[in-house]
Parts: sequence; structure tokens; C-alpha cells
Amino acid sequence: MTDLTKLTISQARDQLAGKEITATELTDAYLSAIDAANGALNAYVKVTHDKARAMAAASDAKLSKGEGGALEGIPLGIKDLFGTEGVHTQACSHVLDGFEPRYESTVTANLWADGAVMLGKLNMDEFAMGSSNETSYYGPVRNPWRSSREMIMTGKPVTHAGEGGFAGEGSSVRRERVLDNVDLVPGGSSGGSAAAVSAWLCAGATATDTGGSIRQPAAFTGTVGIKPTYGRCSRWGIVAFASSLDQAGPIARDVRDAAILLRSMASVDRKDTTSVDLPVPDYEAALGRSVRGMKIGIPKEYRVDGMPAEIEALWQQGIDWMRDAGAEIVDISLPHTKYAQPAYYIVAPAEASSNLARYDGVRYGLRVPGKDIAEMYEKTRAAGFGREVKRRIMIGTYVLSAGYYDAYYLKAQKVRTLIKKDFEDVFAAGVDAILTPATPSAAFGIADQDMASDPVKMYLNDIFTVTVNMAGLPGIAVPAGLDGRGLPLGLQLIGKPFEEETLFRTAHVIEQAAGRFEPTKWW
Repeated sequence: MTDLTKLTISQARDQLAGKEITATELTDAYLSAIDAANGALNAYVKVTHDKARAMAAASDAKLSKGEGGALEGIPLGIKDLFGTEGVHTQACSHVLDGFEPRYESTVTANLWADGAVMLGKLNMDEFAMGSSNETSYYGPVRNPWRSSREMIMTGKPVTHAGEGGFAGEGSSVRRERVLDNVDLVPGGSSGGSAAAVSAWLCAGATATDTGGSIRQPAAFTGTVGIKPTYGRCSRWGIVAFASSLDQAGPIARDVRDAAILLRSMASVDRKDTTSVDLPVPDYEAALGRSVRGMKIGIPKEYRVDGMPAEIEALWQQGIDWMRDAGAEIVDISLPHTKYAQPAYYIVAPAEASSNLARYDGVRYGLRVPGKDIAEMYEKTRAAGFGREVKRRIMIGTYVLSAGYYDAYYLKAQKVRTLIKKDFEDVFAAGVDAILTPATPSAAFGIADQDMASDPVKMYLNDIFTVTVNMAGLPGIAVPAGLDGRGLPLGLQLIGKPFEEETLFRTAHVIEQAAGRFEPTKWW
């Protein structure tokens, strides 16, 4: 039998419906893979063996009767930001130690209603604050990909007694690709989700995106990640980072699987007034439709100083693929792009400082005693929050303080409006989607000193993605090639509000042209 964990969601769905495999067999295969690999990758912070098997058995009972939902029996990993009733939900933060909610997030409830099986909770940057999955209280996630280099060995084999190997010059030549023994980040904050999907430790995963936290890890791990339009998925039951920017979405192995997952995740929700009451299309049906005659915009502002030649070449390759498929390529301008990142790092920390004020040690999570309630607050928050979270809380509190609100926060919100208008003007001119790089580089090393010593360099990983969140638009990252070290690189497509179908349609063209990319197993 083919390794069950290598099946895509669409393949597993068809085999389950055809009774070629059972949900229990599929779930057990994933649980075995997790148990064998999680020590090396650290993708899961909680594996729900018993719950997964019980859900799989319930799916088998439905499937035996020819019943079941759109995801019946499909095993998924859930980012630790999503509330899961009675199951570890700590946003990978010490301050939420022991928290098991008495509620279920709307997104995960939708998935369970469609028959999905929960394998466990996935590692992430603490409170979704990070671009490398190194800020987690549970330690960093390791990328399933490792860089490789070409070894060239010359010489003729020595065959006489007692000797072996190669000697001499100019005889035979052998080239060999070898993996470097260097741990790489999977991106963040949804690094656990991306790593688990890439390493075949779940069929698909939930994730969230505040400034690129779905698309950047997808690009770093050779997976597909879509950040839907703000309001397409309910935020109810998801631990908040920045409420006006956060949006749930899936990470999957291919575009079809991402389309299947998003259809189940998306819904209007009376418990979330920012969710939008619009029909959820059959995204999978959009795949394979021609892109002939569509206008694909190429923004000149995304050609940033110092962009690696490999990223520029990948972008040009994507342009060529879209043109070859019949799309019209048009140059466009998004003039306020250069202000997006500084504005984002004012708005997001400001909202974070407000949202994280609720973690005080009084009602749930960590409590560090003090001589009075004020000291208890101080000690709990000092011990419970990590360095990056504290940094963003302090920045956010500063920009919201008297005397600085108008100078920083209000000005950033005005810039946000201008960024949104840039996109509106481009789409009004007839552009159907915008093609850009997903990240400025491939994955970098864990504990990279250049990144660790300068937080701004780490923040620049989101340079191509934050505009989408600031404008509330949908964006998708799709694998498009490998860099010179054999690491995956992704392209990003940005669409009109609530036109995720267009993104799936165009991303599928790139996927078909580029092919699939899988890591060489070392874990």
C-alpha cells in the first residue's frame, strides 16, 4: 500500500469514499509519523491520540453508510491559536499555561462538522508574533527542508589491497547532492502548520495570517498557503493578536487541497461581527479554468533594493508562465507600498498591547504571587510573556500613549487607508490579480545571528505580505522553484476582496507549470 501520509486531501477523500482505505488507517498512519518525527521537528505541542482515533472511528461509521461531510476522515493539524474545547490552547505562551477552553472556535467547529479529524495542536510563534517560529515557549520548529550543495569528486577508484576511494586527477567525475546539517526556520508565525504539512505529519493545517504568517511559512516550506479576505473566516475563538489584521486560512500541499480546506473553514458567524455574510463558493471548481484574457498586475514598488537575483528571476519566471497561459501582463504602481511595513509595525503592536492586557493571572493561565494584586500582575506578565511579545506590547503602549497617539497611531491608520486605495485604483483599472514574490529570500538558519541581533531585519521578512493585511485583501503563496541551495521559493498572488476563486485559478496555473516540491527526508 502507498504510504498513506503521502496522499493529498483530494486523493485521501476519494479513497475514503471508495472504501479503499479507512479513516482509522489514515489517522493511525499520521499518528505514527508524528510520534516518529516530532522529536526532530517540534511541529506539535500536543498530540491528541485518543481524540483523533475516536473521531476517525466516527467517520468510518458514517463512511460505511455512504454518508459524511466534505472532509470526512481527513486528519488535520490545528494551530495552537485556535480554541479547541477541552484541549491545550495556549498560543504557545507561558502566560496561558494549562488553559483548556470550554468552547470551540468557529473555524475548527466548521471543520469537525464536515468530518475532519484532529491530530493535535501545532507549534507557533508566541501569540503569533514572529517570522521564524523561534519565539514559541515550546522552542523553535525545524524546517523539514535542509539546504544542499553539490559535491564534485574526481579521480579513478583505487582497487589494490588495503586502499579505496579516489586518487589521481582527470579520470572520472562524480557529482552528488548532499544535505547540509543546518537547522532552518520554517517561517512564522504558522511555522508548525507549514512544517507539519511539508513533512507529511498532517493532511492539511489551520493557520492565521496577521502580516504574512500563512504565506511566508508556506513559501519557506514548499507548501500552499492562502490568507483569505478579512471577514471570510470567523475570528471567534481564535486568540487575538491584532484584531483588524488577523485572518484564518489553510496551509496545504497543493492548491486543490487549500481550496477544499478554505471552503469548509469559511462562514458567516453571528458571534463575529467582522465576518461577512456572503456565499462561500466551491473554490475547487475554479481550478483548471483558463486565465486567458485576465490582467495580471506587476507592481514596480516590489522591486526593492538589494533583492536577490534568484527572487527576481523567479518573479520573471512566474510572469512568463502567466503570459504563456494567455494572461495579459500589465505594469502597475502601488505608490504607498514603501510605507506599509512601518505603518504595520505601529498598528499591529498597538492592537496587541490592548488585546494582551487581559492576561493578568487572575482568571486563567499562569499566576505568579505577589504582595498585592498590582505586584501579582507585574510578576505574572514579566514571567509569562516572552521577549518578542514584551517588545511589541511596549511599542504598542507607547504609540497609543498621550502625546504620541496622533503622531504615530493615527498617522499609521491614515497610511493604511492610502494603501487600500492604491489597490482599489489598480483593480478598478481592470487588473484581476497581482503577482509578486512571497518572500525576499529562502529559509534562513535557526538562531541566525544576523536576524537575532536586529529585530528590524526579522520584520523585513514580511515586506511583500503586510500590504495585503493592511488592505484586507486575499493573498496566496504557491511554490514556484528552488534556490541555488535547493530550498523552496514561492510566488504570491493578490486578489480583489472576496475573489479567492481567482487566486486559486491563477495559482493553479503556476503550480502546474512549476511542478511539486518535496523535502528530502532526514528526520
